[in-house]
Amino acid sequence: MTPAWLVSGLMGAPDLIAIDHDTYHAEHVGRTADGRQFFLTTPFESAAKGQGNEFVALFLFDPSGRLPEARIDEFGPRAQMDRDRRQSRYEARLRELGPVTFTRIEVAPFALERFGTTFGLVPRPGDDEDDAWWVELHPGNYMAFTEPWDSGRYDT
Repeated sequence: MTPAWLVSGLMGAPDLIAIDHDTYHAEHVGRTADGRQFFLTTPFESAAKGQGNEFVALFLFDPSGRLPEARIDEFGPRAQMDRDRRQSRYEARLRELGPVTFTRIEVAPFALERFGTTFGLVPRPGDDEDDAWWVELHPGNYMAFTEPWDSGRYDT
């Protein structure tokens, strides 16, 4: 299913959002030695919507912030997941990048489907006509960005 924002256009949504490196959800954002930008994270589907599901996602962006590649691994429901296996895969994904610099990235919103789930930095309009746009990290919606898009800050 195509997200509504792709069909209707992105009027009001940003071309790029900044994500500052931090020690919380943006611990592994930065640049590779060849200039690509990356974001390594652990998205999840809430068990409140069924069984839930845990993932490791490495999003790779070109130097201009467009997403040419996403490497996503599925680990099943949190209660049944092999935590050591997920941590091992997370660390392996980080090593795959080679030498990196942890720093601010500026990337375009995107959405893609894997494992029957939408992944990405997905723009959505505010609830009311005058409300600001948001860009939410999915699945899990554990990072949400709003204007100013170059602030590098997010809500959790």
